[in-house]
Amino acid sequence: MRTRIGVLGGNVAPTTILKEAEEVGRLIAEKGAVLVCGGRGGVMEAACRGARAAGGLTVGILPGDDPREANPYIDIPIVTGMGIARNALVVKSSDGLIAIDGKYGTLSEIAFALQLGIPVVGLHTWDILGGQMVAGSPKEAVEKIFQLIGRD
Repeated sequence: MRTRIGVLGGNVAPTTILKEAEEVGRLIAEKGAVLVCGGRGGVMEAACRGARAAGGLTVGILPGDDPREANPYIDIPIVTGMGIARNALVVKSSDGLIAIDGKYGTLSEIAFALQLGIPVVGLHTWDILGGQMVAGSPKEAVEKIFQLIGRD
């Protein structure tokens, strides 16, 4: 089974964050992993754009009932009709997660991951992650998550 790396982050983000998210997506794809996300815009779309550019596979777990609400870089849209409750599915569908920026939705996903024992690395996100779980660059974030899940 292919490694699945979730990318967490807001539907809206500054340009600098979006560039880093795109690089994270590219690096995930270059390692042969599937990128899992919430399927919408912002950080999610940027990460998927990077993954797609590197020939990667992207999965979007959407809050609504319409697969057309997925960003244009989603290969496999999964509709849930669950609203923000779909955040738990994004986490559970991932071997490890990278949180980039984000607001309360991202915070909820980080909390689910920590409660479930799923590794998460933060990049410019909530200050609740310490030590080996914080990264200063996209490259470091991807390297750390693969180390944490034991697939480096």
